[in-house]
Amino acid sequence: MTPSGPLLLAGGGHSHALLLKRWAMTPRLRPTRGVVLVNRHPTALYSGMVPGLIAGIYRQDELSLNLPHLCDRAGVAFVQAEILGVDSQRQHLLLHERPSLRFGVLSVDVGAVTRNADDLPGVPIKPLETALQFLSQQDPHDPEPFRIVGAGPAGIEVALALRRRWPHRPLELQARTGQLNATTRSILHRAQIQCVTDPIDQPTLLCTGSRAPSWLADSGFAVDHDGRVLTNPFLQLEGSPHLFASGDCAVMESQPRPASGVWAVRSALPLAKNLEAACNGQSLKRWRPQRQALQLIGTGNNTAWMQRGRARTHAFTLLWTLKQRIDRAFMAGFSQQSSMAAVEPMACRGCAAKLPARPLNAALLEAGLQGQAEDAANLGGTPALLQSVDGFPALVSDPWLNGRLTTLHACSDLWACGATVTSAMAVVTLPSIHPTEQQELLHQTLAGVQSVLVEQGASLIGGHTLESRSSTPSPTSLGLQVALSVNGQSSTPWSKGGVQPGDALLLSRPLGVGVLFAAAMAGVAKPKDLETALSTMNQSQHHLVAALQKHGTDIHACTDVTGFGFLGHLGEMLQGSETITIQLWANRIPAHPGAMDLLAQGFASSLAPANRDAWSWLEGPVHFNQSPSQACLELLVDPQTCGPLLVACTAAAAKGLTAKSSAWIQVGTAGSGNG
Repeated sequence: MTPSGPLLLAGGGHSHALLLKRWAMTPRLRPTRGVVLVNRHPTALYSGMVPGLIAGIYRQDELSLNLPHLCDRAGVAFVQAEILGVDSQRQHLLLHERPSLRFGVLSVDVGAVTRNADDLPGVPIKPLETALQFLSQQDPHDPEPFRIVGAGPAGIEVALALRRRWPHRPLELQARTGQLNATTRSILHRAQIQCVTDPIDQPTLLCTGSRAPSWLADSGFAVDHDGRVLTNPFLQLEGSPHLFASGDCAVMESQPRPASGVWAVRSALPLAKNLEAACNGQSLKRWRPQRQALQLIGTGNNTAWMQRGRARTHAFTLLWTLKQRIDRAFMAGFSQQSSMAAVEPMACRGCAAKLPARPLNAALLEAGLQGQAEDAANLGGTPALLQSVDGFPALVSDPWLNGRLTTLHACSDLWACGATVTSAMAVVTLPSIHPTEQQELLHQTLAGVQSVLVEQGASLIGGHTLESRSSTPSPTSLGLQVALSVNGQSSTPWSKGGVQPGDALLLSRPLGVGVLFAAAMAGVAKPKDLETALSTMNQSQHHLVAALQKHGTDIHACTDVTGFGFLGHLGEMLQGSETITIQLWANRIPAHPGAMDLLAQGFASSLAPANRDAWSWLEGPVHFNQSPSQACLELLVDPQTCGPLLVACTAAAAKGLTAKSSAWIQVGTAGSGNG
């Protein structure tokens, strides 16, 4: 019987990366059910090139797989989260600080961690990201020896790579007595790497072999002595036909093999075919791997030796050339857009999906609703009851995160009025898919909504659901649309239009969300830059409102910067005022990492062209203290989802706010029309 529920891919290891590549190239092979990849980081490092990265031969981006973009091309949802375990009985993948994910079929490819890392002083080589950061902090000219613990092939290769990276720093390789043969000792001696056997208590790099993450055994799976999940030749866990595992975290019980990237790569195709078959209720096929794998190990000096089992060659330049060619070809396979299924150009999502200002204002005028609109409606009372509504098509394919971001964005309308959020109602439009998948999407979305409300002491008091009649996208979670009516209270609500001469203009966070997501859709945004922006967007700004309220009447005006961009919303603050001028400090306007470079390259959100109408304010009351770059001008009209608060306050209040919190940045001042 075909198991119901989504296919979850736990981990972004080599097997899963190649699986995504397969579906990107041939979408018809992807299971028709929802597919979700869960990984701790938005990138995965190709292990074969890591020694070259350590040596300084490669840049990190040359061996980094952009998992969110790869998922987009494959029609797979991406969830960035730390995996804690598996509840096999309930068929749930347990995650850190967020709801678990239900699955029908689960595939685990989470790689390995360093063996004995908890028992030895030092930094483990795995996870790689932590080790690379540790190495980057080292002084290459430190006279104190740097030690690598572990003299297996990985430890030797890392030691030789570090010699190329640090030509002058003393290096030590700690090995067991008699572990190294004469040939290896000779190579290390020529590289001026001292072989030692006595342990030390100073920080070292641990290359002591690998083991699977402990949560696999803790989840009740049958494992070997290294904690690797035991599978049958179908790559299934015995007795669990809906559970699969591959890569360094798994081993075939009947044909054990050492943990190696080679096996992870070679198991990708049989894993893909069996996952596809399992999701379609078809028969699985056995995988018969070869007994031994060929390994090419670099020396750090443009040579490499070949090893197969216990047999090995001398180091040759030709073998190093071959290794580089193989490694670069592997990575090139993920970047060749021409080989992937064509991705249709898409309009931007999130708040960039809102109606442009010009047709919106024209429609409001025709409907008799034109006027100075505040961020939230004041329904009166003491304290005043405020209400606002906001929403947009799914910005990200993670339904929990999307629910959270949508709610943060909607709440910002009330924060901009100085209100405390008390309650919300939600309208969720779901794609037309299987009811069990709709249930999971709705559950995750509402959990994301509640995560924002609960931390403010607010509650979700009701709502409505709809099923879309539009075509269902891939991944299906991008078919979600969430809108919220948000309620709050304020004893003295702030207005948009209270800017006074002498006021300071403060921003609470950087700009550039729109261009980053637009570039991400094109596959050119750096995953780290997008991760940094999402981390900022994911933070609630309600605590900033509480700090602003302490300044009382010194806060003259406030708004939130959203779809119309900084300049469009600044213009709303100036509407109806003929006496206020604004001087912007071009060199102080903050941007998310990577945003300015992308704008300079000509990337822009699909809403940005319409937002450029706001440049007309630069011909009137708004001017700069110095000539801005074109990228800066584009930044001012970039649409923001979960954007900053823009506050006009007295100079004294501005001084206090910027001194107490790094969130606030002064970007300009207000003056009178007379100068």
